[in-house]
Amino acid sequence: MWRWRLTAVGMNLLLGVPGIVPVWLMWYFLSNGWLADSGFTRPEPTENDGMMLWLVVIVPVVGVFGIIWWLANDWVRRRSSLAPGAYWTAGALLTLVPTGVLVVGSVV
Repeated sequence: MWRWRLTAVGMNLLLGVPGIVPVWLMWYFLSNGWLADSGFTRPEPTENDGMMLWLVVIVPVVGVFGIIWWLANDWVRRRSSLAPGAYWTAGALLTLVPTGVLVVGSVV
């Protein structure tokens, strides 16, 4: 059982490395779109192509990553002894660790 838990941790950390790209794309879309319109962020001054172009890029990238992440985690979750809710929550948080490391590293 411990072997599958360690497999799940390692797999989600490794999936988090390419997962930086969809997270960044979603942040870029939100920070130049809805968050900028609401006054929470400032839009990129050179961004004049509109948000539809970004949706054409974001939807396939996030969709493909989400499918790969779900299929890999579904296969490992069946073999681990964790409760489904705990497994999926831990998996999502572990996938965000590489992005968090880059964000903290860029601030320091």
